[in-house]
Amino acid sequence: MKRHLPNAVTCLNLLCGCLALTNIFAGRLEAGAWLVAAAAAADFADGLLARALRVSSAIGKDLDSLADMVSFGVVPGAIIFKLLTTNEALATGNWQWLPYFGFLVSIFSALRLAKFNNDTRQTTSFIGLPTPACTLVVASLPLILANDHFSLSSVILNPLVLLGLTVLLSGLLVAELPLFALKFKTLRWADNRRRFLFLLLAAGLLLGLRAAAVPLVVLLYVLLSVPKTAAR
Repeated sequence: MKRHLPNAVTCLNLLCGCLALTNIFAGRLEAGAWLVAAAAAADFADGLLARALRVSSAIGKDLDSLADMVSFGVVPGAIIFKLLTTNEALATGNWQWLPYFGFLVSIFSALRLAKFNNDTRQTTSFIGLPTPACTLVVASLPLILANDHFSLSSVILNPLVLLGLTVLLSGLLVAELPLFALKFKTLRWADNRRRFLFLLLAAGLLLGLRAAAVPLVVLLYVLLSVPKTAAR
């Protein structure tokens, strides 16, 4: 029975992704964003549970990728699509096709997941931005808009910003960029200095800036990986 528990949590990830999609296309982007957060929590938990129970299977690995493709592949593309359609100039006229450009993130997420499943270099770390991190950046945008304490609405809803973010995230997903993983083999500071530093700084940013901190947290994650990259 215990070998099926991680897969059940993975299915919860998938369910949250499906529910997020229904809310996004219904115009409830904030609800969709919170469901993405729930999917990310389930995605993190299934790996922890599998390691704790010492169970793994090829089916579990494939199921995880399939669930991630929905929650962290289709969903971010849908969010960008809906945000771009809020611009009247893009919703009508000669530019009606441009919002579909948001699904470029979905395509590169699929490439990222396929690459991850077949890349033996990514057993203890990542190469390229993980799809959950990419999706959390995108999902933070509706939350920032819903509680815009820093007057960022005009920036976030600018089509050039959204399109530029789409290109940037798509590139990072498949970039040959080594990034550390939040997998703790021990709790010793010497073994996890980079991870502890990231978690402490991320917690401070989230407490101070809330949803607006999410893009900064992901940027911090990439920057803290740079010394490791340079050392190679």
